Amino acid sequence: METIPDGAMTLSRFKIFGLTAACLVLLSGCGGFKNATLDDEAMRVKGGRERQVAADDGSLLDAFRGAKDTVKVNRFLWTASLQVLDFLPIEAADPFTGVISTGYGTPPGGGQAYRATILISDPALDARALNVALQTRGGPVDAATERAVEDAILNRARQLRINAAKF
Repeated sequence: METIPDGAMTLSRFKIFGLTAACLVLLSGCGGFKNATLDDEAMRVKGGRERQVAADDGSLLDAFRGAKDTVKVNRFLWTASLQVLDFLPIEAADPFTGVISTGYGTPPGGGQAYRATILISDPALDARALNVALQTRGGPVDAATERAVEDAILNRARQLRINAAKF
């Protein structure tokens, strides 16, 4: 049986002690940040929908509590989009992000199959809040067709708002 010389054992113990000491020094350095303040203004997004969110609007834990689930899209634009494009099968609809994604479908009286992705980005009934992307099996459609579908959705949304105001 081979024996380990005393010098090698001592050297090994010094290496372990040095590594442990270095880890403790690095770990103790992390405690220096406990009194540091966080600049909220530097982290705030200054554009888009995030600009309208109040500071007391909630926290990350609200997602687990189930409280304050608010929808940030216009209900008239949402309903009008579903009604105007009712010939398309819905693949995904998320009212919290405002995205409606459809599969391919053929409009009544048409021969071309389309699919659409609709983004409603604002709670206001406004043309800027609506973005429609149409696609055929051969690729994207021209801008005039997309504009016509957007106009049809906006007109239907205005009709729905007028009818809701009567009651």
